[in-house]
Amino acid sequence: MLRHGWLIAFALSLFSSLAFAQDIAPGGTLRAAYLASNPAQAVRDPVSGEIRGASADLARELARRHNKPLVFMPLTNPPAVIEAVAKGDADIGFVAYAPERVGTVEFSQIYMLVQQSFIVPDGSPIRAVADIDAPGRRIAGGKNDSITLYLARNLKQATLVETDNTPADARRRLMAGEVDAFGANRQRLTNLLKEMAGYRLLPDNLFGVTQTIIVPKRKPEVLAIINDFIDDVRASGFLQNAITKSEVVGLEMAPAGTTLQR
Repeated sequence: MLRHGWLIAFALSLFSSLAFAQDIAPGGTLRAAYLASNPAQAVRDPVSGEIRGASADLARELARRHNKPLVFMPLTNPPAVIEAVAKGDADIGFVAYAPERVGTVEFSQIYMLVQQSFIVPDGSPIRAVADIDAPGRRIAGGKNDSITLYLARNLKQATLVETDNTPADARRRLMAGEVDAFGANRQRLTNLLKEMAGYRLLPDNLFGVTQTIIVPKRKPEVLAIINDFIDDVRASGFLQNAITKSEVVGLEMAPAGTTLQR
């Protein structure tokens, strides 16, 4: 009788493990979409071609735990990442939470914060983030970027200008005097400054963009898997190690219980 009970328990455990893996990657391969233009998520090594970064490490670890091959899918912008997950072309996606993005996918708990700031000309009277929102100032951000959505909700006096989300457009608008400041995450701005003598990065931050992992709607079991995974990699030190190893400027591990921005 005991042996029979043990066999039943073992069978149920095995079934649960298989279902667990099937939930996260129903097609047999974990397809993870990310924003190719965001160095805070991942970058492609110019020499080896390897994709590395905190989000890449998380995707690989998630696939490893479920014994699944991984396809890491670079997409052009946040709406494309959300659409891929919503339509079933990707199983999970790495994207920042924003109220405007709610609707077609479910957002996990927050695993990382990406600090946002601005670059301005050296001679600009803007010395800190508090100086940004003033009458007559034109403040730029990339179309659909998290900071742009945030500025659209919160600017009271300055005018918001959207760039086409390429470094070239941001650089052109700044150098032509079309905008007074350009906002993005600190790593993007640091990269931009390498080609822009006569400009500076503000010393403080506007806010930390809340990074999440998205899953399709109406799949609470998958969302639970992802949230448990984030809890575990945070507690084990894996997440902090991935952030440190990425060497990306302005990344912070989000403490447990960090709330979504509204």
